[in-house]
This record gives sequence, structure tokens and C-alpha cells, in this order.
Amino acid sequence: MIVRISIALFLALAPVNAFANQCPTMMAAIDAALPNASLSEADMAKVKQLRQQGEQLHQSGDHTGSEASLGEAKKMLGL
Repeated sequence: MIVRISIALFLALAPVNAFANQCPTMMAAIDAALPNASLSEADMAKVKQLRQQGEQLHQSGDHTGSEASLGEAKKMLGL
């Protein structure tokens, strides 16, 4: 019985963990692209703000919001 509960709990939490791990990958891609990005000052500031917002949301546990923010930054960078 305990094994079944453990397996059920693992399966229930596995997608959350997989989703949470996507945020750091997205942040790393943004960080790698920033030095070579050819954006206006305003767009560069916006990308950096979205990147910071994404990290803060990730740290607070809002992975959906984090992915949305980071996804917008990646789109602006052409990633």
C-alpha cells in the first residue's frame, strides 16, 4: 500500500519537477545570447527586465509565469 502511494505521489509531482527545470534552461539560453544580441537599448532593457522577472517568478514557484516571461525574452532575442 505504501509503495502504491509513493508511486502515485511521484507520478503526480513528476510533471511539476520537469516543468520547473525548464526555467533554468531558458535563463541560460537568454544569458548566452545577450552578449551577441543586436537590439536597441530599449529592447535590451526589456529583455533584461523579462529575464529578471522570469527568475524571480521561478524562485517564487510560479513556473508558468516564469516560462511566459522568459519565453517573451527569448522571442525578442530571436531564440
